[in-house]
Amino acid sequence: MTKVEYKHKEVAVKKKLGQNFLTDRNIARKIVESAHVAETDRVLEIGPGFGSLTSMILEYRTAFTAVEKDPVLASFIREEFPSVDLVEADFLKIDIGAIAGEGRLKVLGNIPYSITSPILFKLLDNRRHIVSATLMMQHEVARRLAAKPNTKEYGILAVQLQTFCRVDYLFKVGRKVFRPRPEVDSAVVHIVPVQSAMDAVEAGFRAFVRRAFAQRRKTLQNNLRKEYDLSGVVSIDPGSRAESLTIDEFARLYRELRPLENRPPDSA
Repeated sequence: MTKVEYKHKEVAVKKKLGQNFLTDRNIARKIVESAHVAETDRVLEIGPGFGSLTSMILEYRTAFTAVEKDPVLASFIREEFPSVDLVEADFLKIDIGAIAGEGRLKVLGNIPYSITSPILFKLLDNRRHIVSATLMMQHEVARRLAAKPNTKEYGILAVQLQTFCRVDYLFKVGRKVFRPRPEVDSAVVHIVPVQSAMDAVEAGFRAFVRRAFAQRRKTLQNNLRKEYDLSGVVSIDPGSRAESLTIDEFARLYRELRPLENRPPDSA
């Protein structure tokens, strides 16, 4: 069992929670500065752990909310940082709207590799409550978020996030600044929700994107024909692959498609 010592306290690392604790204050400061945290902001930190990022946020914002699932670490944060409103819970189960109240949140966090995608989609689903999200995650996932068409990283995650948000890859973080040291490098991304022409049809559009990438090496025609009528498509070549389409082209194609009446019920 791996253990980490912090301020003379030894804590067992829970691998199932994906715990890798940031130890470099310069990186923590860079993350907070990238989020442009100010005293008037409503701030939500995901998974404070031993408080490396927490302590830095407190230099800019004297009180904010943090969500920590591990009861041992939650107790530590309460004791070490009493001005932080600590919610001991699974982030994937909390009510972000209730935390935001009548305002909107700046979200920060060193998020667990194992649940990065669920966290991102929860933030996407709650983007009306969010000003921005500045997050450290596995380097390869960060590259996928900010990927451009015709690259191997470009896929469902990139298209769905970039349709509804501005996504910026900020900087890489080496594995040496974590305890215990992970097997991969990390990176920080900055995500800002934006108004999209797809807002009114979000559920259908996101299902369409998943279907378009169902089998990457197949054409749009092959991936979509069982659920959509492509006969009215004029702006995009149905013989193209999903990975070649820009965000705007995905939106344009979706508007031209017509769902088939006999498509599977779970594809809506």
